[in-house]
Amino acid sequence: MDARTRKHSEIDPASDEARLLAETITVKRDRLLASLTLIAGVGLIVALPFALRYGAEFFMPVTAALVVAIALVPLLEWFERRGVPSKLAAGLCLIIFLAIAIFAIGSILVPATDWVALVPKRIGKVRDALQPVLDLYKNLDRFIDRTTSQIAISQPQGRTVRIETPNSVLGLLTSSAPHLLIQLFFALLVIFFFLAGWTTMRKKTIVSRGSFEGALTTARVIQQVVDATSTYLGTITLINVGLGALTAAVLWWLGMPSPVMWGGIVAVLNYIPYLGPIASALLLFFGGLMTYPDIWSALAPPAAFISFHLIEANIFTPLVVGHRLTISPLSILVSLSFWAWVWGTTGALLAVPLLIILKTIFSAAGTPDIAGFLFEHGTLTHIGDPDEEEEEEKREIQPAMVDTEKPAT
Repeated sequence: MDARTRKHSEIDPASDEARLLAETITVKRDRLLASLTLIAGVGLIVALPFALRYGAEFFMPVTAALVVAIALVPLLEWFERRGVPSKLAAGLCLIIFLAIAIFAIGSILVPATDWVALVPKRIGKVRDALQPVLDLYKNLDRFIDRTTSQIAISQPQGRTVRIETPNSVLGLLTSSAPHLLIQLFFALLVIFFFLAGWTTMRKKTIVSRGSFEGALTTARVIQQVVDATSTYLGTITLINVGLGALTAAVLWWLGMPSPVMWGGIVAVLNYIPYLGPIASALLLFFGGLMTYPDIWSALAPPAAFISFHLIEANIFTPLVVGHRLTISPLSILVSLSFWAWVWGTTGALLAVPLLIILKTIFSAAGTPDIAGFLFEHGTLTHIGDPDEEEEEEKREIQPAMVDTEKPAT
């Protein structure tokens, strides 16, 4: 017995050294893999914006189509629950979306062509209405004139280049119609095929997981993405339509021409956080200057809209959307500036839906743990915040799992 104990004590230091060596190799290997993953992730983050910007002809319609398709999934599932085949349900969803989009675009573009045609004729009226304001900056105007005249004298006289702009919005659309039609047709095809294969694609994605827990997590993430995106776009659309209708009614009461067009502009621009309402107010002010004789009357349309928007943004929208879709203003501003830089106005319209989709995925799958990578032997990722529904389910299940005392026999 003593010999075996002595032999075991002689082996222990060697086994300890081997175990420590194996742990050191494992830590270094994990560290190396984490470093390579982090470098690849940083490279992807740096290169992705430029790829999206220069490949906008492909990425922009595909991304917009996917966001619209995800928002239409609840309508697709509503048709399928009533026995409508998937392809027919996808076609019906696409027809409904096209009807709403064509009505919205037509109610804005047709009157807008008349307003654009009136701009050269009404520019004098706008200048007369702004004259009291311009008089306040007379000294600054003189300084700018003197500076401009000095620069013009010092510069050599060259050939004047005259750039002709389209005379109307229809002329602008006609010049770019082939390109827009191709992108629109491509986006509609993406929406149709995504919806037509949605049920089969979701089923294959869930079934292909290697474990029941993985399948359950995948199904939960897919459902959360669909619910969050469709809920946000659906509620925001109803809110924006109501805001546009209320603005149009007030403009009609004020006697401003084309109130439906202005209500549609307000509804569309309100999809863009922060910048959209500012643009709406400026456009309403310019339209008021073209309509009313003085600046004070021209301030009535934007003042009415700003009042409605403040009520909507601070009271109505938080009450309807709820805290589950609340996103920090900093995240919205960063997403808005990024997507507007990448894809312009279309990117600004897609900024919040894309932010919601990414936030939902990262909350379920985990987010990069840069601090843990730099300051610990830690992991590259950490699991996101627990879902509120899961917490509620756990709280409901816990009382049932508590062992109760059995009655004495």
